Amino acid sequence: MSLDSRLPMFRSMTPSARLGHLQEVLKLSAEDVALLSDAGALALEVADGMIENVIGTFELPYAVASNFQINGRDVVVPMVVEEPSVVAAASFMAKLAREAGGFQTSSSLPLMRAQVQIVEVPDPYNARLSLMRRKDEIIELANRKDQLLNRLGGGCRDIEVHTFAQSPRGPMLVAHLIVDVRDAMGANTVNTMAEAVAPLMEEITGGKVRLRILSNLADLRLARAQIRVAPQLLTTASFKGEDVIEGILDAYNFAVVDPYRAATHNKGIMNGIDPLIVATGNDWRAVEAGAHAYACRNGHYGSLTTWEKDTAGNLVGTLEMPMPVGLVGGATKTHPLAQLSLRILGVKTAQELAEIAVAVGLAQNLGALRALSTEGIQRGHMALHARNIALSAGARGEEVSWLVAQMVEAGDVRADHAATLLKHKRGL
Repeated sequence: MSLDSRLPMFRSMTPSARLGHLQEVLKLSAEDVALLSDAGALALEVADGMIENVIGTFELPYAVASNFQINGRDVVVPMVVEEPSVVAAASFMAKLAREAGGFQTSSSLPLMRAQVQIVEVPDPYNARLSLMRRKDEIIELANRKDQLLNRLGGGCRDIEVHTFAQSPRGPMLVAHLIVDVRDAMGANTVNTMAEAVAPLMEEITGGKVRLRILSNLADLRLARAQIRVAPQLLTTASFKGEDVIEGILDAYNFAVVDPYRAATHNKGIMNGIDPLIVATGNDWRAVEAGAHAYACRNGHYGSLTTWEKDTAGNLVGTLEMPMPVGLVGGATKTHPLAQLSLRILGVKTAQELAEIAVAVGLAQNLGALRALSTEGIQRGHMALHARNIALSAGARGEEVSWLVAQMVEAGDVRADHAATLLKHKRGL
């Protein structure tokens, strides 16, 4: 059976039935199924080796988003997240996108920056040129530290030197090593290279090296996603598609001009991206840091996405942002579910993973803007949030669905209301 990311009737299935369906269409092994169906996929001894002072493990819901078609390929997207409506919104927007031809993506080379800070430099402009003159020597020294990366086609490719003639601590140079890290996130690689070249840079400049560390503003490692949606696909029972598009454009431009709105707008984008990053064992904090720094690259914090209307009246959305993710190293290799997530995605390179991530982020943003420009964000969100409220009130089994229906019908999704309804149902 070929993969159909639409996953028909998936939402109405039980968790075990969903897993059984995925086992069939994704050709999951019995071991894979056991990881997902049994608690304790991350053994305590493995967790103890990952971080310090481990006393246990902490679980979050592991779900899959459906309907994604990216560059013509169906993709089932694993997502680890606690917030209701995220998976549903991504799946629904992917369904709309699918009818419009799906997402088109691309990416740049996996280039990361390592920064070497040099202080106590009396002649920073001259020192910069001295570093550039010996660039090949610096690059060769950096590449000695990772022969495997060189054999895989990666390695240090270039250097940049940024001059800060004035700072509260005096003149400063910051040299950037530009490193192709291939399918790694690359932090350890570039940090090691930065430390290796530091003595040579001190010799060349006569200054003193302080920090030697990667930059999480991975502005040379970009992933891009595009979508084009016709008005009729956005039409609802209450709103014409053309009006929905106008509302989306107004909402988007609000985020362009107002950083208070942009912060929430971009958080919505990351609602889609972060769960995938977590599911694959990547560093979601690095991705977040790079995203928000990139949103400020023009001196003003604004939207990461763009939304436009083409000459035919179609809604056109794009997302281009740093996406420093890897398939090797760190939790991607040690966490069993991270490895399973990569198998579910069927990705072979870090660039493929980065492109899927931005497609999910673009879908999530479209879902939020569509809701905001029509019935408002709370209607759909609160209906899904009602399940959390029902569970927190103590509902179990069939009580959950009954209590959700009661709260949604009344338009009153609150913990105290749920407790009262449940008490009456139980005759207490």
